[in-house]
Amino acid sequence: MNIRPEEVSNIIKNEIENYKKILNIKTSGSVLEVGDGIARVYGLSDAKAGEILEFSDNVIGMVLNLEENNVGVIILGDFTKIKEGDEVKSTGRIVSIPAGEEFLGRVVNALGEPIDGKGSVKIEKYMELERKASGIISRQPVFQPLQTGIKSIDGMVPIGKGQRELIIGDRQTGKTAIAIDAIINQKHTGVKCIYVAIGQKRSTVAQIYKKLEDLGAMEYTTIVAATASEAASLQYISPYAGVAMAEYFMDKGEDVLIVYDDLTKHAVAYREMSLLLKRPPGREAYPGDVFYLHSRLLERAAKLSDELGGGSITALPIIETQEGDVAAYIPTNVISITDGQIFLDTQLFNSGFRPAIDAGISVSRVGGAAQLKAMKQVASKVKLELAQYTELLTFSQFGSDLDKTTKAQLEKGHRIMAMLKQSQNKPYAVEEQVISFYAVTNGFYKDIEIKNVAEFEKELISYLKENTDVLTKIKEKGVLDEALEKEISDNINKFKKK
Repeated sequence: MNIRPEEVSNIIKNEIENYKKILNIKTSGSVLEVGDGIARVYGLSDAKAGEILEFSDNVIGMVLNLEENNVGVIILGDFTKIKEGDEVKSTGRIVSIPAGEEFLGRVVNALGEPIDGKGSVKIEKYMELERKASGIISRQPVFQPLQTGIKSIDGMVPIGKGQRELIIGDRQTGKTAIAIDAIINQKHTGVKCIYVAIGQKRSTVAQIYKKLEDLGAMEYTTIVAATASEAASLQYISPYAGVAMAEYFMDKGEDVLIVYDDLTKHAVAYREMSLLLKRPPGREAYPGDVFYLHSRLLERAAKLSDELGGGSITALPIIETQEGDVAAYIPTNVISITDGQIFLDTQLFNSGFRPAIDAGISVSRVGGAAQLKAMKQVASKVKLELAQYTELLTFSQFGSDLDKTTKAQLEKGHRIMAMLKQSQNKPYAVEEQVISFYAVTNGFYKDIEIKNVAEFEKELISYLKENTDVLTKIKEKGVLDEALEKEISDNINKFKKK
């Protein structure tokens, strides 16, 4: 066999020329201890807060504590697969959530992975889990109404696009029902909806999904579920995942309604993680930054300026109270962050008045600026009349002899209360609500028996729909001028004669 030296030297020269040095440097550490969804990792000196770490068996974790000789990591997955001494690789990536149009109509977990058995989802973009809230200059004031279809809310505690309105009350008072009704009412409005279930029972989430599906609301809704059986770490990141998905639509100039159900369970999950990470406990064993936990979440709701596309996120956080105690730690925190609250009263609920909204304590701090002018004209008197009615009701329980004026005011109050009652999943269009408020404040219900108020209202609205164009005029004008008011009252009188 002949070996030619020049051939060998040519091959060696070629190899030297084409040699590329590829170094894949990855920082890795090892697990010191693991348990209860928390791991302590040694050797990751350059880890960043919020960074994704890779454990064995494709389990990922998120860095939360940066300490002198180790990092505290929350496991976003099955921590039972991790053992002491396992290798942990740092990725350099901050936790991000997939987002896109195809997520509408789907149920996903806190990491954005579909859990409804309908196959994978096309991911259009990854959104950072923790994003800095929009600054003052990049926002504009709330000026567009977001109709919920619930008379007592749209009339007395209106919500505007970009607002954060808290729904607060004891358990089983209809908090979730109000949020679901608000989602159902966004049909044909172009508003996208995201419902975040934190620490709920799986059966409850399944019921909500079925209700939204049956009413055709899932087309524009995404459900982010971190149920009670899931790790505290997934319950902790779920509302941030929801708002990251919402920001995808807001950045495109669209309007989004997001419901956090509920932030009490979110705070409890965060307390559990913090105590396991050995962070110092404060009041009620919550960590010191529990206010920041919710403020950085709710501040991401905004109405963006026109230069940035004018998109908006409207947040409806839900808080559960114990025995109506609004002055507890978490409720007071969230009340101070939000732009108003809808308070649900157990007594009202049990007496059959639903939605059980207490008009005296409920308030909207900015929604009035966004309220339809016609609605403002007819509903502004209602809150005052209800306040007087509540006071007189207490007073009338002690005295039997009431003068004519007091009796008349009580009778009117009874009828207002009857008019404000509303069945679940039966939203009212804003022009229909204007008619209801106009009729009750102008004494058209005076001679109607209280038990017949709901039926009278229903028949009146369908009469006006079928025989007049009053409702269309209210919708188009958005304000009640003298001519329109006269037309409304003439038509109501005509209907009553019938």
